[in-house]
Amino acid sequence: CPHTCAAVVRHAIGLDVEEADRLRTWADDADGAAARGRPETARAALAHALSAFPHHRALWMKAAALEREHGTAASLDEVLALAVKRVPRAEVLWLMRAKEKWNAGKVAEARGILMEAFAANENSQEVWLAAVKLEWENDETERARVLLSRARERCPADRVYMKSALLEREHQQFEEAVRLLEEGIARNAHFGKFYMMGGQICSEDLHSVDRAREFYRRGLQQNPDSLDLWILAATLEEKHGGTAPATDPTASVGNITKARSLLELGRLKNPASPPLWLAAIRLERRTGHAHLATSLTSRALQECPAAGALWAEEIATAPPAAQKGRSVDAIRRCADDPRVIAAVAMLFAAHDRKYAKARKWFERAAALDPDLGDTWARYLAFERTSGTEEAAAEVVRRCVAAEPKHGEVWCGVMKEMKNRRTTVAEGLELVVQEMARRSAAS
Repeated sequence: CPHTCAAVVRHAIGLDVEEADRLRTWADDADGAAARGRPETARAALAHALSAFPHHRALWMKAAALEREHGTAASLDEVLALAVKRVPRAEVLWLMRAKEKWNAGKVAEARGILMEAFAANENSQEVWLAAVKLEWENDETERARVLLSRARERCPADRVYMKSALLEREHQQFEEAVRLLEEGIARNAHFGKFYMMGGQICSEDLHSVDRAREFYRRGLQQNPDSLDLWILAATLEEKHGGTAPATDPTASVGNITKARSLLELGRLKNPASPPLWLAAIRLERRTGHAHLATSLTSRALQECPAAGALWAEEIATAPPAAQKGRSVDAIRRCADDPRVIAAVAMLFAAHDRKYAKARKWFERAAALDPDLGDTWARYLAFERTSGTEEAAAEVVRRCVAAEPKHGEVWCGVMKEMKNRRTTVAEGLELVVQEMARRSAAS
């Protein structure tokens, strides 16, 4: 009985606990009860702790997490409603409550909660952006524009300008997007993402290589430590940096030498940077210079011996007879890097056909960093070819629960404009397809 459980916990939880240790002990008691599958005991422990520490944000977060896992939508909303009353300055609690309403299809209620959050957290960047997202995702474009305009006046943060430009880009107002980025640069010239988006809009949407090149040049002048800017600038030259032939002035011609030089300069200014080494290695491999790629790999691993991304690439691209040895070296250097662990799992599956062992290594990779979307995509592809439909569905479920935000292929796919509104499950499918396409092309 929940009431009996609560009464027992209320009378026993404080026995032999020093006053200074109450918060930590009671929080640990709640965590332990939840881990043992006793949500009623955990709920009672948290309720008692919150009666003593009603303004402790972390306790309210624990209570909300417990209700999300073991309670109902109503019980979760009840906890969050009480939480924002007790800790009104905790933006995250307001945002959690609004998101739950939104996910339940109650957009008007979510909007009302965000209005209350504005009143309690004036000029909060997070609340502004949450309100914008609510209107944007529900196709209330003009409402989103008005909110962003007000946010730029009252809370002119870098992310506000980025979201403003992204909204205009999505609606194909490319020059307005560039104008907003220039406005953001005037406020903070050292925010590299302004130049990245500006260059991408100019090259991909406005088809102006010169304007894109200028964005990247200015960005690197202000942000020479931005590895992404060096890579984007090099990619632009690789694809469009050459001179088109007179017979076809519109042809896209690359300038490999210029791309190579940019990546070399980036490495000089940013020593021991695995992403720049990886970009250079792949450039040489794409352009048919396998011997240069091999040489660069050796130098890269000497300079960055614990770089998991470099070792994973080496495992994947080494000759079949050498892959096992490379994997042993990689594990010796970076035994807990999820990219290396996933690369080894793929070896077990592809060459040795040791599917149980491969699954164990994929599990380890996912546990090491559940935020890495690439791991989930590789794991799903493995289960589809070597496992069961039920196992594949479980990978999808776990990926959706993890809500990954990182991963080289994951970010590349999810940040494409056409995929901006895809769900995690849809994005996972797109990443699996992109990985298969790259594998077939290599």
